[in-house]
Amino acid sequence: MKKGNKELLIVGDRVLIRVEDGEERSKVGLYLPATAVDNQAVQGGTIVATGPGQALPSVEEHLDEPWKITGSKDTRYVPMQAHVGDFALFFRKAAVEITFESEVFLVVPQAAILALAREPRKKSQF
Repeated sequence: MKKGNKELLIVGDRVLIRVEDGEERSKVGLYLPATAVDNQAVQGGTIVATGPGQALPSVEEHLDEPWKITGSKDTRYVPMQAHVGDFALFFRKAAVEITFESEVFLVVPQAAILALAREPRKKSQF
């Protein structure tokens, strides 16, 4: 996510969330029960950036000599289920609050996300 001349990179399987105010009903129409809102157990917000996902270990041909480097290989990742623009419901206790360029965000591991709400993709006309 770029803001001004700085860029914030999210690493691993984490997402950056812009938090919605403590409303009972989210902008996408999800209802948050009073018990969840009062105890701050569950919170919702819009995903503004995601990390690349969980890195997969490289598979080498020479399993008996794993220290051998046979060439440069690109790191592969388990793809993220969360996408930029999704509305996420997540466990508040797993979130870490950060401030970037005077704006407050939460960094949340993908495992702490309970549900995602996403606008349906429009079908291509071709």
